Amino acid sequence: MKYLHTMVRITDIDASLDFYCDKLGLVEVRRRESPQGRFTLIFLAAPGQEGIAELELTYNWDPETYGEGRNFGHLAFRVDDIYATCQKLMDAGITINRPPRDGHMAFVRSPDNISIELLQRDGSLPAQEPWASMPNTGKW
Repeated sequence: MKYLHTMVRITDIDASLDFYCDKLGLVEVRRRESPQGRFTLIFLAAPGQEGIAELELTYNWDPETYGEGRNFGHLAFRVDDIYATCQKLMDAGITINRPPRDGHMAFVRSPDNISIELLQRDGSLPAQEPWASMPNTGKW
């Protein structure tokens, strides 16, 4: 058995690619459009993870309202520097819903309210401000 991908439904391709690619740093691996099925599939991966662990964005051409589906859980990505990553996301206008107070873990949400967990590579960094005292914002 081999893990292939996680699928999330999206409502806006441009907003989703801006979040996942431009801000989070994933790359588009491939795209498939199905006029008969009226959907577009876009596969993304962290650089170097193409074909290993991918994220499938499913865009249904006919508008549909999706619930948050908190039972889905979250996507998780390991990062080299959690503080630098969170600062970069904040500078890009992304809310840090659960700040990395412990130097190890943070959560943000995609434009479609998918929870994204960010984990510090190789354990935790020493706690530092403003992160250590930053409160949670919204749901994560």
